[in-house]
Amino acid sequence: MIKPLALVLKGDGINCDNETAWGLELAGFEARALHVSSFIENQVELKEAKLLALPGGFSFGDEIASGKVLALKLRERVMEGLYRFIGDGNLVIGICNGFQVLTQLGILPRSNPKARRFVTLTKNSHGHFKDRWVDLDVDDSGIERGGGFFTGLKAIELPIRHGEGRLVVESAELQNEVKACAPLRYREDVNGSFDRIAALTNAEGNVLGLMPHPEAFVRWTQHPSWTTLKLDRPELASTVNPLDLPPADRPQGFTILRNAYEMV
Repeated sequence: MIKPLALVLKGDGINCDNETAWGLELAGFEARALHVSSFIENQVELKEAKLLALPGGFSFGDEIASGKVLALKLRERVMEGLYRFIGDGNLVIGICNGFQVLTQLGILPRSNPKARRFVTLTKNSHGHFKDRWVDLDVDDSGIERGGGFFTGLKAIELPIRHGEGRLVVESAELQNEVKACAPLRYREDVNGSFDRIAALTNAEGNVLGLMPHPEAFVRWTQHPSWTTLKLDRPELASTVNPLDLPPADRPQGFTILRNAYEMV
């Protein structure tokens, strides 16, 4: 069986590419890491891929603003191909810094070349870098708009690691549109994000940006309480392949990536 190809950008300060590629491989993809420079120079791989992942990290040292320099480089050279890729129904997932890049590009929540940018991710309201696990809720009303990534999930626990995760909307007139594109929310206010939004999708549901890191929870041994879990439910902590577990028992980050696999 031929596995669908997932491209994972790497280099220039991106530091979650290995974990993202590994998580996508577990989920069923053939994951191919591709340096940002190679991607910009030659986009032939994009014609073969079914998913493009922009992982977390600190691309270009977060100079000017998080994700801005990488967005400028992509806008200059790959936007036409990227919009074609999205228009063909392929998937794009931007995680943390990747989400910041997608908003800088103006691809979320509208993935339309003629659409203008009206949301941004800026400094956390408390002014600090946040590195912790958080509780999140899946919004049932978002199922039609990107809910495919969250099929079977209601409550999620994932880690966040960001200093600029606060979602800001340009004007009050656009807030309802943004709310309708938000399939995931923090259960409590962790960074001042508008409406506690932790993720956005486009109207077609094939582009997802999220601040939490699904690739950091594809095995139960990655959970901070896994040693307790090892005593209470040893079958979870010892399982190598999450697909060997019932869907309800799979790590939630893995479920998000597996749902992406089911969508291609």
